[in-house]
Amino acid sequence: MQNVQQTELLVVATLLQLIVIVAAARLAGNLARLLGQPRAVGEIIAGLLLGPSLLGHFWPDLSAAIFDPIAATPMLVLSQIGLIFLMFQLGCDFDFRHLRHSHNSRAVGYVAAASIIVPTLAGVVLGWFIAPVLAPEIDRLAFSLFIGVALCITALPTMGRILREYGLTRDEIGVVAISAAAINDVTGWVLLAGVAAYAASSFSLTHTALQVGGLVALMLVLFFLGRPIADWLLKRWPIKDGEISSNLLAIVLAGIFLAGIATERLGVFTIFGGFLLGLLFHRHEEFAQAWRRQIGQFVLVFFLPIFFTYTGLRTNILGLTTLTDWAWCLLIVAVAVLAKIVPVTLAARAAGVNPANASTLGVLMNTRALMELIVLNLGLSLGIIPPKVFTMLVVMAVCTTVMTAPLLRMSLKKAGKPVERLAEA
Repeated sequence: MQNVQQTELLVVATLLQLIVIVAAARLAGNLARLLGQPRAVGEIIAGLLLGPSLLGHFWPDLSAAIFDPIAATPMLVLSQIGLIFLMFQLGCDFDFRHLRHSHNSRAVGYVAAASIIVPTLAGVVLGWFIAPVLAPEIDRLAFSLFIGVALCITALPTMGRILREYGLTRDEIGVVAISAAAINDVTGWVLLAGVAAYAASSFSLTHTALQVGGLVALMLVLFFLGRPIADWLLKRWPIKDGEISSNLLAIVLAGIFLAGIATERLGVFTIFGGFLLGLLFHRHEEFAQAWRRQIGQFVLVFFLPIFFTYTGLRTNILGLTTLTDWAWCLLIVAVAVLAKIVPVTLAARAAGVNPANASTLGVLMNTRALMELIVLNLGLSLGIIPPKVFTMLVVMAVCTTVMTAPLLRMSLKKAGKPVERLAEA
């Protein structure tokens, strides 16, 4: 009887949090769209406001009543499942046939390299410089390497949502950006795994090489074996009346979770398994459209805001109490922006991309938001960064994402693609 009561209390606590999170995210997302920003920006800010930066600070009793710690684990699990679904949807959503053109594939290589190498080096130097002041009790090299990874990351899911809202998912520039972001993030996760191993005094070059080799092997298996299976499944259970059959949906869901387990075992975390599996279906536009209607909207409205709130509950912007704190924060933001936009733009130009599209790529690769928040939460949990630096990096993630929409509109207009309003998403 006692176990039943405890279960009921857990369910009620979880449901209460879901009510507040979904409602707050939807309201903030609507407001963000009115201000010309993507929904993701409003949802991130809603998460911050529900945490100690506002609700927890001014109404601590109310915050404690809503966000009961007993529901923390199920909420975290729900947020991770939502991220896996979102990544699968992004994999389905993009037309990678543009990459058959040599100039596009070359641009992806140049942009990905620039977006990884320069920000990582800039972050390591910055981290080494600020470590004695902001993280004196943490291993200086581990801290510096983590800052390098944090500045390297590009938010693949958030960029995907922005591209959808601007109708760029099947545009050449959108495909180049998302492809480079995918390479960027996979590399970032491998680097993060190495930093985490170093911080735990368990780094092994052999292990890292095996990890990379395992990822390559998984991608080859999915390409040569997974794609024919996906094609067969859609012939066996074709899309009818714009809907995915229940049998096909069950098989796809199981495949998504299996791919997530595979990438987690390789040390690149579960969400990239969802993305890799989504790539198997990107040639089947009817399936992608049906997935968005049946599953995609639910993921965006229900699952994703949970993660943003989870991050907000760990972020206390009011903890930056002095002008010195904010000066360090502004320095981090400035280095993060310059180390992404400038080298990516120059690399795109070197690959033969015209100036307007090159600047668009620079702006898009500067988007950090979701993936950055995932990395930062891991860094905080592993003890590689202190809470104050965590907050500064969250501010950086928000700022780099907020600036994306206005800069993107400017770049699109220069490229002859004026955008009057955001598409519904």
